Amino acid sequence: MVELEYELHLFVVGSTAKSLRALANIQRICAHYLSGRHTLDVVDLNEHPERAGQEGLLGIPCLVKKRPGLVRQLVGDLSDQERVLKALSLE
Repeated sequence: MVELEYELHLFVVGSTAKSLRALANIQRICAHYLSGRHTLDVVDLNEHPERAGQEGLLGIPCLVKKRPGLVRQLVGDLSDQERVLKALSLE
C-alpha cells in the first residue's frame, strides 16, 4: 500500500485567535494522521496579500489541500476534526 504525500497550505491573517487555533488544530491532525507524509505551508496574508487572489480563497483562516486528489478548501478554525478528516480523505 502506497502512502500518499499530502500538500497542505494554511492561510492566516497575523496571529489572531482564530488563525492560531486553526494552526494548532491542523498541526495536531497532521502529527496524528499524516506524520512524515505531508508538507504544511503557513501563509500569513498580511505578508503575502497577493496569495489570497491567486488561490481564490473563500474565507480566512483557510486550509487548502493541493494533493493528493482534488483541491479542497476548508474555512474556519479547523476545530471540527471529523470535517477536516473527511476533506482530507482520512476518515
